[in-house]
Amino acid sequence: MKVKEVADLVGISVRTLHHYDEIGLLAPEKTTEAGYRLYSDDNLETLQQILFFKELGFPLKKIKEIINRPSFDRQEALELHRKMLLEKRKRLNQMIATIEKTIQHAKGEIEMSNEEKFKGFDFSHNRYEQEARERWGDEAVDQANTKVTSMSKGEKKEFENRFNEIYHGLAAIRHTAPESDEAQARIKEWFDFLNQMGDYSLDAFKGLGQMYVDDERFTKNIDQFGEGLAQFMCDAMAVFAHTNK
Repeated sequence: MKVKEVADLVGISVRTLHHYDEIGLLAPEKTTEAGYRLYSDDNLETLQQILFFKELGFPLKKIKEIINRPSFDRQEALELHRKMLLEKRKRLNQMIATIEKTIQHAKGEIEMSNEEKFKGFDFSHNRYEQEARERWGDEAVDQANTKVTSMSKGEKKEFENRFNEIYHGLAAIRHTAPESDEAQARIKEWFDFLNQMGDYSLDAFKGLGQMYVDDERFTKNIDQFGEGLAQFMCDAMAVFAHTNK
């Protein structure tokens, strides 16, 4: 299939497929002399797997690492995806039933207990999603999220202030060399701050920095503090990890 045909089939842009090829995530089976990318059935299976991991929130660099591991089991990944969707469907069916009863209750047709009004709501992690994150994800991210969730209102405010202070400080020097003393001192503040929330090894810290540029959601949020900040942090974090090993 040509790149446009694949894009139309899957519902993604041609530019996205070009990007996947450029970063070595999904190379077409072959490219014609005229420069047309041609995708095989095996390519489509790999693309499906890539989109599965994107749904779980993994950055492209991490997806590339996972699917290229010798130990990667595609069947295992598909089974886990299926379990997650079945769990989600179960919750949605319960919430739909709760909504229907609430409509009847609002019309005065039935009575609902307080417990019934919230049946189906579940703000805990999908257990299969957690399994996936433990299998392929970064534990430090979950640890940090848990710690933030358990903070008091005052602690969260202090956390936000310190977070903004560090990011504004990094943004102010984003045009300097990532290996400079000033940049490394600032990025150490970020490393120390993260390790107050979770447990980041130097490799994990470097990987997180790479995610800042691989995942456009991170890039967009970080660059709100200053255009180019995500790339600067990525470079500075890589230098820090290498220097402190």
